[in-house]
Amino acid sequence: MNMLHSLRKGIDLILSFASAVIFGAMVVIGTYQIVTRFVFNSPSTVSEELLTYSFTWMALLATAYVFGKRDHMRMGFLADKFNQKTQKLLSIVSELLIMLLAGAVMVYGGFNIVQLTMTQSTASLGIPMGVVYIIIPVSGILIVVYSVLNIADLAGGQIQTATGAETADTAEVSDGKEV
Repeated sequence: MNMLHSLRKGIDLILSFASAVIFGAMVVIGTYQIVTRFVFNSPSTVSEELLTYSFTWMALLATAYVFGKRDHMRMGFLADKFNQKTQKLLSIVSELLIMLLAGAVMVYGGFNIVQLTMTQSTASLGIPMGVVYIIIPVSGILIVVYSVLNIADLAGGQIQTATGAETADTAEVSDGKEV
């Protein structure tokens, strides 16, 4: 199980770093875009396109990161009414459904769209659209890996359901009480 936690921490580190770098680049590119548009009255189409694709990449990488942290939006008003054992089973089923959806739509469908768009080029940058779309299957693979890790943690009792007690790895402690 320790190897799985090391894998999770490694992926977390890479994704958080990549998201931060992309966000930093977006700030620089956005500032450049504003200066060229309003100061020099000469908008840059390259920077506009870079911002669009950077935002997409950052959003999909951050989405995978959030799934790994199990911080995604959850409507538990029905599931929270069940006992711990049933909640755990529902959490595992939920992770399996997420894995199935990410695998089918993002990985399989993503690779198909990448192949279909490798001959099309972006308007300003001139790079194949498949290069832009490669983030879809990459983030899908990350979500599938995170789902496997989450299922292993749920089955091994490393993390509990939303209403159950959490382990020291995931719990926030305030005044000696879990919150």
